[in-house]
Amino acid sequence: MGNKINSFKDLEVWKYAHELVKLIYKYAETFPKAEEYRITSQLLRAVVSIPTNIAEGTGRFSKKDYIHFLIIARGSLEEVKYLVILCADLGYISPEKTSNVETDMNKIGRMLNGLINSLRKTNTEHQPQYLTPNTQSPTPKPQ
Repeated sequence: MGNKINSFKDLEVWKYAHELVKLIYKYAETFPKAEEYRITSQLLRAVVSIPTNIAEGTGRFSKKDYIHFLIIARGSLEEVKYLVILCADLGYISPEKTSNVETDMNKIGRMLNGLINSLRKTNTEHQPQYLTPNTQSPTPKPQ
């Protein structure tokens, strides 16, 4: 199949970020009810922002825009890192779970940095592929 990227779902960094969202949602289910509109809400918005911005960036027509959305995803990742520390300090996430999620977040951060640096080094412009339903043939991009 090669390294052809037809969708944000083909990006390894998006896959890891999506798994992080599911993990954080699972952890958040155990947070105190009093935190529902405070830390829980903030943490869930921030963690969802990571794969969301990766996905949005892949749909942009310029490399500059793509990189911009990846940088936003990286900022959201840093926000999640802090909120996980806070949740751990408040006793909402166990030290073991905190360690596991920190490892995952560091890996996502390295992957985002690698993708951003790779895009900055290439001379070609980012061109997203639009696929017709049930085929692998790209259709012309919108004018």
